Amino acid sequence: MDVQTFCRVCNAMCGLVVTVENETIAKIRGDDSHELSRGYTCPKGRALGVLHHDDRRLNVPLSRRESELEATTWPSILDDLSDRIATSISEHGPESVAMYLASGSAFDTAGRRAAERFLTILGSHQKYTATTIDTPSKPLVAEIIGGWSGLTPIWDHESSKLLLLFGSNPVVSHGHSNAIPDPVRRFREFQAKGSSIWVIDPRRTETATLADHHLQLAPGTDWLVLGWLVRNLLSRHPAASTLRDRTADHEALVHYVAGFDDVLVTTSCDLALSTLESLCDAVLRAGRVSALTGTGVSMSATANVTEYLLWALHIVTDSYDRPGGMWFNPGYLLQLDTRSLPTSDGTPEPGPRSRPHLPRRFGENPCSALVPEIEAGNITTLVVVGGNPITALPDRDRTIAALQSLTTLVVIDILPTETTELASHVLPAVDQLERADLTWLLDSFQLAVSAQYTEAVVSPLGERKPVWWMFSQIADRIGIDLLPSATTIDLASDQTFLQSLITRSRDSEALMGSSTLAIHSGAVFGWITTNVLPDGKWRLHAPVIADQLSVHLQNARSSTDNRLVLIPSRQLRLMNSQFRDIAAPGGSVDDIVIHASPQNVLSLGSPEFATVESSNGSLSARLVADPNLRDDCVTLTHGGRDPNVCALTDTDEGIDPLSGMVLQSGFGVSLRVAE
Repeated sequence: MDVQTFCRVCNAMCGLVVTVENETIAKIRGDDSHELSRGYTCPKGRALGVLHHDDRRLNVPLSRRESELEATTWPSILDDLSDRIATSISEHGPESVAMYLASGSAFDTAGRRAAERFLTILGSHQKYTATTIDTPSKPLVAEIIGGWSGLTPIWDHESSKLLLLFGSNPVVSHGHSNAIPDPVRRFREFQAKGSSIWVIDPRRTETATLADHHLQLAPGTDWLVLGWLVRNLLSRHPAASTLRDRTADHEALVHYVAGFDDVLVTTSCDLALSTLESLCDAVLRAGRVSALTGTGVSMSATANVTEYLLWALHIVTDSYDRPGGMWFNPGYLLQLDTRSLPTSDGTPEPGPRSRPHLPRRFGENPCSALVPEIEAGNITTLVVVGGNPITALPDRDRTIAALQSLTTLVVIDILPTETTELASHVLPAVDQLERADLTWLLDSFQLAVSAQYTEAVVSPLGERKPVWWMFSQIADRIGIDLLPSATTIDLASDQTFLQSLITRSRDSEALMGSSTLAIHSGAVFGWITTNVLPDGKWRLHAPVIADQLSVHLQNARSSTDNRLVLIPSRQLRLMNSQFRDIAAPGGSVDDIVIHASPQNVLSLGSPEFATVESSNGSLSARLVADPNLRDDCVTLTHGGRDPNVCALTDTDEGIDPLSGMVLQSGFGVSLRVAE
């Protein structure tokens, strides 16, 4: 039997067809009828059957007895957890209970909604998510310039003439804040109609090999290219003459970019002036531009200024909320264009008690504050949903020690991880093929106003349970009402937490009547300008960004740091730490990658293993040479067990003051032979 569903590993959410034989997943292929992925799926999607049947799956609840995790029953573990949570709240208050909602939870609509509702009803503000690990610059800049942090610019792939990719490799990642399914064919179709792609990246990535132009600039200098572009376009682009009408304070931008002179930018970026001029000419020819950043930018110290200058580029060229540039997807389920959205000037709330100087934004604390909060005794109970903080949070050893000190560490997952090894309670969750779902949390990241509903493809194996069920059971035991009114826990289902989204969607009948993706429309324009922007104008005056920009410009002019620069990379068979241990077609994370130049390799004596060292720590792994990488870079993939990039970062130092993000790339490191 073939069952249509969709993949819930990354933003692309490609359509799948799963062949089921006697409750066994025999095969997975792409869904040809899915209008965005068009039969495409990557190795991760095709590995979901392997994951479903993996012998290492968590199939029964586990509770720690002294030093060992032992199998137990659901009633027993839920009773114990409920008593512990109630006691923690009684003795220390609701803020003693915290929740880390990782990437795995983002693709479980019912589970994520139940988890967030549970924490809210408890009265705890101790919410931590993956947003502040690798991408807080995006909602931060959206809030400062557009007034609302939920604004996500989307590539107008149908009308755009020019796509610029800064530190982004969609051929492998399938997009960062933009979902780009079937990326190779989509890029080739884009080029076939006369549009061009420029990749700005210190590595000749898989996307760069397909691009029309590749600017292999020095690592960490993307912001300089953008600042130079904006400075030149302010005087040369026709749309710049209307900035006064479209922005509240365009003079501020003119002042901010005045220091991006030719000598500074060409020298710092290691690019010829003629190359930059060619890029500027390409923007002028296109008129409007589509530009995106990825984790190559968003995990570094210059993330905020880069994102600000990216937005400025679009605003100067009148490319936001306009055909041929970028559009803002209001969502099939969210219907943002019909709602009154809150506006903000970007001023954050204070952080948690141990780190009040860190910003609290988007209704959550930055992940850099989680370990200090545990160490201070403010958090006694932590619930981890679909994540592995040991491979995500800064300072691996300190994170491990903090997790070990907790009174209660609950981990909800599908496979054993470094974090489940430390847990007091491990709750086995259903995988994505064992639950009904919607394309909810990333509704506005898609290339069309679209949505998909799926039933569970197969029944859960073992004693795996839905995440919503776990929280509902605990809530019932401690006397709080988590379920919608008139719903009893015995009658609740996945649908209980999905139905309100379906009912409020643009066309619930079309959504539920389709076995594949339901598309309402392609790109839509104008609603941001009329409904969202304060006074209908973009806000370019950003003093906090200007302060960071001034510091970065000063550092660029005086830098004498000749160390290698650490940059991140993605792997096709992985999603952070997911799938790293799954048999083919899965993947693993295990290499330090450098350029194949004699300067890099021979100076180390061509060792098989090397050590990367930062000012905060070190790690060792196999050394691999890559001629596609500049010789001033070293790259590692995040999410590994060993090497674990988090060993190079710190909980106290290297924290972005505007977002609270730990700087996980773009900093200097040294390389030596492993001992």
